[in-house]
Amino acid sequence: MTNSVPPEDSPLERPRDVAEPTAPPEPSAPAERRTAGLDRKGRVKRTRASELWIGLITAAVLAVLFLIFIAQNSNKVTIQFLGWEGQVSLAVALLLSAVIGALVVAVPGVVRIVQLRTALRHNAKR
Repeated sequence: MTNSVPPEDSPLERPRDVAEPTAPPEPSAPAERRTAGLDRKGRVKRTRASELWIGLITAAVLAVLFLIFIAQNSNKVTIQFLGWEGQVSLAVALLLSAVIGALVVAVPGVVRIVQLRTALRHNAKR
């Protein structure tokens, strides 16, 4: 015959407000010095300077790519829009249309973000 009552040291019988025993804390000074520049996974932490450096390198690479794009697409094309007609470089026309397309996408996004922030501030005041 089995006893249906668990023993007193069973996890089922422990009061919930009693904390589990923990190991004593280890001295953290040497560990902090060892991992001062590392994250929890042992990788080097990101800093503002490193992010700026990556941003500058990315901008330089993009600038070179734009220059190559413009040099390869420098022939003139005729653009007609709402009765206006003119000749511009193919690269300028393509880049201008890309910028206008980005604005068409960005403007409604900015409007929605402003709406959400306003609603959040309004709800936080309640």
